[in-house]
Order: sequence, then structure tokens, then C-alpha cells
Amino acid sequence: MQNLLNEGAVDDTLPLAAGSYRIGGVSRLSGVPVATLRVWEKRYVAFSPAKSTGRHRLYVESDVTKARLMRLLTASGHSVGAIARLPVNELQRLLAGASAESGPAPVRPPRVSAIVVGDAIAARLQTPQWRRGDEGESLDVRQVYASLEEAIDGEVPLDEAPPADLLLVRLNAVNVSAHRMLARAIEHHRVSRAILLYNFGAEPLLAAIRTAGVLVRREPLPDAELVELIRSLKVVNARESMGAFSPGAAIPRRRYSEALLARVAAAPTSIVCECPRHLADLINQLASFEAYSEQCLHDSAEDARLHAYLRSISGSARALFEHALHLVAQHGGTELQDDLTHP
Repeated sequence: MQNLLNEGAVDDTLPLAAGSYRIGGVSRLSGVPVATLRVWEKRYVAFSPAKSTGRHRLYVESDVTKARLMRLLTASGHSVGAIARLPVNELQRLLAGASAESGPAPVRPPRVSAIVVGDAIAARLQTPQWRRGDEGESLDVRQVYASLEEAIDGEVPLDEAPPADLLLVRLNAVNVSAHRMLARAIEHHRVSRAILLYNFGAEPLLAAIRTAGVLVRREPLPDAELVELIRSLKVVNARESMGAFSPGAAIPRRRYSEALLARVAAAPTSIVCECPRHLADLINQLASFEAYSEQCLHDSAEDARLHAYLRSISGSARALFEHALHLVAQHGGTELQDDLTHP
């Protein structure tokens, strides 16, 4: 099915015959979502694209450059309204000045792009309460449909944007028909993840939906929990998780011995789930693989490079999970003592 969808697709990152790009090409080359480009154009008049005979907007190379510069400048604190109508050379001077004063501009973590199904959840995402809790960080809504039927019939513009990350669905009742339509909507929009919020549904059917990889939650679900559920779908930012654990830094030594981890796994906790025990098991397994990859035999420089990479990956994961265990212990009212980081 995917091959059939791609057969007629056009690589919109390549200039057209007239030296122009469609909006999808501008998005991919600049790193700015299509929806954002449209807002910048319509609300702030940042671009003035020509129109093709087929009524497609046609952008030029300078528009790609401008979109990229605006992305960097807004990430460093400039308002869109203040920079939208500036020419490219002015934007370049602004960016050079910001870099000289404060170093590289911080890059805002990308939001999860979403297709929303259901009038109730769409309305909820527009409330002041949601916006205060979300702070504009977690969700970038691309399209809203009233029902799964509409979502299945909705167009997927191959030449404008990559697939959304998430299908967020709110249903009153989950039945066999809804299950089938949900699966079709996920396939149709080619999303990587889906969240289903529901009021009523039989457990065997809900279990089948969970087995298919959909995150299922029963309503009413507080806004704060939904925000965290959406954020949990994003790749972890190690720099946010551990301040000193940034790219290029040395991987920290093990913090916890096997004996301490065994005590953590066996100890009673105020946390109702078994996360502490599972974390302790994962840390031991990752530490074992980290040591194993260091001792692996290799016959060539390529082998050595591969095993160095495997050790780096396992060591980085182990350090992140150790930090996670520290946070879980704190949440449960326990302070773990690092018994391996000090001689």
C-alpha cells in the first residue's frame, strides 16, 4: 500500500522547472512545519509566493532561506511579527548579532504534530486551561476531523508535508466498527503513534487496540495527564534530563552496585507500580552489555568502531536509567546513595 501511495509522489525538495518550490519543499528544507509557514504567510505576510496554473503556491530559494532564518531567530526569542517582513539580509544580520552576543541560538524541541478526531477533544485543545497546562510545547495540530469516517476520507497531500506523528482520537463508545475504522485511519494518515480517549468499551476490544500499539485512556483524563502522555511520545532530550549529560560529555561511571539494585528491587515502596524493580533490572542488563561490548573480540578497525559505538549507546542508556531510578526513588520518598561513583 505504501508503495502505491509513493508511486505518484513528487520530490518537492527539488526546484520545479521555473526554479520554484512547493510549500512542502520549503518545509523540508527549512525545518519549519507547513502549518507554521502558512501562518507566517497569511497572518504576518512573511512570503508573497506566485501561483502556478494549478493554483499551487510557488516559492523561490530566498523564501527557503528566509524560513530557515526565521526559525532560528524565533527560537532565540525574536517575535514573528517583528521579523516577518524583514528582508533576508536583515535577518542574517540579526542572527549574526545574536550569535555573537550569546553563542549558538537554543533550538526549541519540536512539538508532536497531530491529527485530531472528535469535536470534544478539538474543543478541549482550544480552551485556556489546556493552553496554560500545555504551554504550547507538546502538540502541533495539523488537521481536525469530526469523526473517524471523516478522517478516513480526509486527503493526505503527498506533496505538502510528511505524515503527522500522532492520531489523537476521542470516542464516546468503542465497538468493533470503531476499532476497524481506527486501524484504517492510522494506516490512511501513516502516523507513527495513536492515542485513544474513550468513555465506554469492552475490555477484550480495548486490549486488542492496546496490542496494536495504541495508547488507550478512559475519560475523564485530566489535562495534565494528557499533556504528559503526549510528551512521553517524544525522543528524550538527554540534556534536559541530566544537565551535565550533554552530547560529547564523558559517560558517567556506574552509580549503583548490583547489591544496591537488588535491595531496590526487593524493597517495599509507596509507588503502586513495579517501576523501581524493572528499572533496577534494566540498569543491571545495560551495565552487563556495556562491559561485554568492551571485551568483544574484533578483527578490523570497522569491528572496533562498531563495538565502541555499542558501548557508547549502552553506557549512555545505563546512565539515563540510573538518573531515572534516582528520580523514581525521590518520588517514593527514598534517597539512593551512589555507592560506586566514589572510591
